[in-house]
Amino acid sequence: MLDALGLDTEAESIYRRMLAEPQSGVLALALGLGISEERVRRGLDRLSELALVQPSAREGIGFRAVGPETAMEVLLARQQAELAAQQLRVEASRAAAAQLIAECSAFRPTATDASSEQLSGPESIRERLAELAGSVRQEVATFAPGGAHSEEDLRASRTPNAALLERGVQMRTVYLDSVRNHRPTLDHVTWLNQQGGQVRTVPELPIRMIIFDRQQAVLPIDTEDARAGAVVLRGAGTVAALCALFESVWDNAIPVGDVPKCEADGMPPQELAVLKMLSQGYTDEAIAKRMGVSPRTARRFAANLMERLDARSRFEAGVHAVQDGWLPATR
Repeated sequence: MLDALGLDTEAESIYRRMLAEPQSGVLALALGLGISEERVRRGLDRLSELALVQPSAREGIGFRAVGPETAMEVLLARQQAELAAQQLRVEASRAAAAQLIAECSAFRPTATDASSEQLSGPESIRERLAELAGSVRQEVATFAPGGAHSEEDLRASRTPNAALLERGVQMRTVYLDSVRNHRPTLDHVTWLNQQGGQVRTVPELPIRMIIFDRQQAVLPIDTEDARAGAVVLRGAGTVAALCALFESVWDNAIPVGDVPKCEADGMPPQELAVLKMLSQGYTDEAIAKRMGVSPRTARRFAANLMERLDARSRFEAGVHAVQDGWLPATR
């Protein structure tokens, strides 16, 4: 019955017997259940792993079953933690898929592939984005990495953004948390939010991306230089995957009017993002790019975390982070 919560049938039978007969030791449990003492001990080991039995001071017994209410809370909490860890892995996979799509987009044929369109240079990108914005009917969903934006670019974007909102187009944009520390960019996103656009921030973003009406997506060809070129993707499966990536990030992002909250262990979201990237082997430069901060700031984040974790390497930092409960264990 409780296998969905990680408790196998035999361990569950032992747990139920212990509740019904709290005075029974290993031998009595084995006789009552008709199984060997070795199997009882294996079941007790499993129950101990799940924190469903605790040491007992009673002579000759040595252990006791925790109450069913507490046991169910423990099992549910464990399952929720595993689901959260799985969600992190799914999000990482989606981000990797989106990055792969972008990095491979340069190899797509432009004349024979109707599902894609390649753009070269900033002027071509700017003109095509204006055309797509002019024909959009319902929504523009954007990942805007890169941290602080220039005041010139911010001013130039206000007129087309206002025009979209006046037409009733929904605008959802995800910026990096680092823009909260850059007054011109923060003023712009605040203005956009006041005009009816929805703006949220996250510690890191996987890629620059704009999705129009959930039908066409624009991504950079070169993730290191977004101005070099871009690709417009129209394939239904590809765009659906990118929409799923956007929704996953959006659901976990913080509205621009709210203050990012620390995790349960008191760790700020940016530090937790750095810790995840450290455990995945990212360099300081890669961390800085994904978070929209300077390499110097990324190095400071990494050094502080490694010191707190008493780690001499990034791999060791990841191991200690899992052991200390800062990061979920992977399977």
